[in-house]
Amino acid sequence: MPALTLHHRFWPPGRPFSLDYPQRSLYENLSLSARRKPGHPMLVFYDGSISYGEGLAQVDALAGWLQRECGVRRGDRVLLYMQNSPQWVLAYYAILRADAMVVPVNPMLLDDEVAHLAADSGARVAIAAEDLAAHLGRAGLAHLVLVRYADCIGHPSAPRTPASLLADPVDIASLGQRLTGVRIARWADALAAGIAPGPHLAGPDDLAVLPYSSGTTGKPKGCVHTHRTVMATAVMHAHWADWGEAPVILATLPLFHVTGMQGNMNCPILLGATMVVLQRWDREAAAALIESMKITSWSCITTMAIDLLSMPGIERHDLSSLRRIGGGGASMPEAVGARLKALTGLEYIEGYGLSETIAPTHINPPQRPKRQCGGVPIFDVDSRIIDPDTLAERGPNESGEIAIHAPQVFLGYWNDPEATRAAFVEIEGKRFFRTGDIGHYDDEGYFFITDRLKRMINASGFKVWPAEIEAMMYAHPDIREACVIAARDERRGETVKAVVVLKPESRGRVGADDIVAWCRERMAAYKAPRVVEIVDALPRSATGKIMWRELQDKALRAARA
Repeated sequence: MPALTLHHRFWPPGRPFSLDYPQRSLYENLSLSARRKPGHPMLVFYDGSISYGEGLAQVDALAGWLQRECGVRRGDRVLLYMQNSPQWVLAYYAILRADAMVVPVNPMLLDDEVAHLAADSGARVAIAAEDLAAHLGRAGLAHLVLVRYADCIGHPSAPRTPASLLADPVDIASLGQRLTGVRIARWADALAAGIAPGPHLAGPDDLAVLPYSSGTTGKPKGCVHTHRTVMATAVMHAHWADWGEAPVILATLPLFHVTGMQGNMNCPILLGATMVVLQRWDREAAAALIESMKITSWSCITTMAIDLLSMPGIERHDLSSLRRIGGGGASMPEAVGARLKALTGLEYIEGYGLSETIAPTHINPPQRPKRQCGGVPIFDVDSRIIDPDTLAERGPNESGEIAIHAPQVFLGYWNDPEATRAAFVEIEGKRFFRTGDIGHYDDEGYFFITDRLKRMINASGFKVWPAEIEAMMYAHPDIREACVIAARDERRGETVKAVVVLKPESRGRVGADDIVAWCRERMAAYKAPRVVEIVDALPRSATGKIMWRELQDKALRAARA
């Protein structure tokens, strides 16, 4: 039993301070849940339903296809590139069943961005949706399993089914002309082949998931997670909250992101819960599903909560089935949290985590949460506040960098030993991950995140790294210099702003709107600058470095004025 600390003072009643973690692969969680209740609904998608028994059968069949037809071997990486859908969940577990590693790809990424992930991870196989597959032309793939979302919707389709789900199938011959040298198979055909997979070899320390997290040097870096690290937060989630006897989860957070992946998929599968999946956020559909499906748990980001609360007639919907609402990524404003509680009777439970920790390391105690607070370190998490320069530990109400030692901490950055070394520090003989986030804990042991050591923009929970955007903007033929900073945004919290110096010959000919349009064609929507300011020169230090913080502070002062 760990030594009790200040952070245990308001621990959830009846919960142990430390957990025993299953010594098995994540796939075996699905197998066990399917064995316990094969007929129980696993996935519901626009009135289509897949039971646990059916889901396991599809996972095994797809795993067999990946092994025999695509040559996937133990430890290989496979891209998973689609929007929220039952196929996302089933493909994730099929990759794990094939003893391979999932590379989750944000469906908003475009050609060059996806190509970087494929090249960096070494993935030669992808499972991708019809609406995104054309962006894989530069990814250097050998095999593609093509997903049609409509295969999993009900017939007739549910009200408010997105029109994109009802589109005609993509012509494989035409797609093949764009993806030269890639062998393409339809998802339905791969399942129909009924190929049995080989023996499941992956164990706790095998490679499992490679989510990408950008950094100060530009290109995104892969965070190496094993079945052991991913299992840790799935089990922690399951024990921290009161899920009830028959949990029904509304999955609106993107599954490629670690918060949605763990809270809306891996934990529910461990519990044998029903996952009601929305392809994309739709407040009317969400409200109707909470009422009709008797949703018990909803993880969301602040913008979703604000949108639901502003929906005309929301008070006429029966939301009484909800037992828990929570999330992370961006803090919940006090006024919004109060309105949400008035509507549902529930506090919004905030947490804190990173791609490097495969979601939460801190969550608010359900019986005593604080707003705009990361919460307390959960099971087996040792979290410290350290001086960023001297690494000396700091006490209550003293600001410093958050450092974490925990079972869910990643092994390191994929093929980047230098970045891995810089990310860790030894304290009292233990390896701590340096988060780059500045914060403190109060006299009751609750952690608050107040600033960033790293340059990062938080747009509706999506992390945007200025160095990556700047590197892409320098490809613009008219830009001489660019500095990317955060701008305040009423809906997103923060949005991306670029301060740009044009080449002399381009001044007066190229405007801010031209640069915004150019960026939108080449970057994921959440990354592309929404605001561009053209200036004559950028502020520089005595050593010639661009003083981004001066620009950032100026923008924040202007927003407050």
